[in-house]
Amino acid sequence: MRLRTACAIAIVTAAIAVAHPSAAADPRKVLRVASPDIDTLDPQQYNDDPSFQVLRAIYEPLYEWSYLTSPVRLAPVTAAGPPEITDRGLTWTVHLQHGIRFTDDPAFGGKPRELTAEDYVYSLKRWIDPTLRRGGAPEITAVIAGARALVDAAEKAGGKFEYDKPLEGLRALDRYTLQLKLTAPHYPVVRNFLTQAAVAREVVEAARGDIRTRAIGTGPYRLKEWKRGSRIVLEANPYYRRIEFPTDVPPQYTELSRAMRGKALPQIGSVEVNVIGCCRTTSSSGNTPSAASSASCFPRRTRSTSTSTLPIRYWAG
Repeated sequence: MRLRTACAIAIVTAAIAVAHPSAAADPRKVLRVASPDIDTLDPQQYNDDPSFQVLRAIYEPLYEWSYLTSPVRLAPVTAAGPPEITDRGLTWTVHLQHGIRFTDDPAFGGKPRELTAEDYVYSLKRWIDPTLRRGGAPEITAVIAGARALVDAAEKAGGKFEYDKPLEGLRALDRYTLQLKLTAPHYPVVRNFLTQAAVAREVVEAARGDIRTRAIGTGPYRLKEWKRGSRIVLEANPYYRRIEFPTDVPPQYTELSRAMRGKALPQIGSVEVNVIGCCRTTSSSGNTPSAASSASCFPRRTRSTSTSTLPIRYWAG
C-alpha cells in the first residue's frame, strides 16, 4: 500500500495541470514513474489499482470527482455540464460535448470517430454485464430501471448479456444526450456510475471482446507500448481537445490556478511506467509474468472512490 501510494504521489507531483497535447506536448519531455505491472487496459474489466491509474489517462468518463474542492463533487469531463436531475431524482439527463474523438483504430475504417451518447450506453451496459470479469455491478443494477431483468437473463445457464435489447433506464435520446431512469433516487450510486469510462463498441467487437491491450479512448494519452513485466509507454493524444485548469478552487490552490492560467498543457510528450514490485513471477514459456500470475499480487481496486490524487487530466510538465 505504501509503495502504491508513493508511486501515485510521484506521478502527480511531477505533473500538475491540463491538456492540449497536439499543440503543447513536447516529445522531448518524458515523465518516468514506477509501478507494479498492470493487468488489463479494459476499463470495464479491471480489478487492480495499477491498471486503473493507467486507464484513466487513456479513457474518459462523463464526470470525474473534483479533487481540488472540499468536499469533492462531480465535475464534467466529456459532459457539457452538470446532470439535469428531474422527476424527484428519478430521471438524470446528461448532454455531451460535441467534437470529442477517439484515437485511431482500424475498426473505424480510416475515418475520425466521434464520441456519442450511444458509446456511454454500450459502455455502461458493459459495466453491469455479469458475464464479464468483474461480475457486474449489483448496486447500480438494482437502481437502473429494467436492468435487473436484463442481468438476470444473462446469469442463467447458457445466457448472455443482450447489448442490443433496449433498456428503459439507460438510453441515448439523441447523438449527444444520455438519459438514466431510476427505480429509486440513489444519488451516491448513480454519481459513481457516471464516472465510468467510454469505449467504442466496434473496437470491442473487432477484438472479439478482448481489449486488454487494445486501448482506444478519448483521453489525454494513448497507449504506445506495453511490455508486460517491463514497462508501459503512453504518448500524448494528438486529437485531445484544449481544456483549462480549474478556476473554482479552494484558497490554498488559488496561486496554482493563477500560475496555470492561459497555458496549453500537459507539456509532457510521453509517460514511461517502469514495472517494479512483487509481480516478477515468470510463466512457463518465458521471462515475463502471465496475466494470471501478475494479477494475483496486485492490490485489488475497490469500488469506493479515491480522492488522494489529482486526475491525469491535470498533469503538466
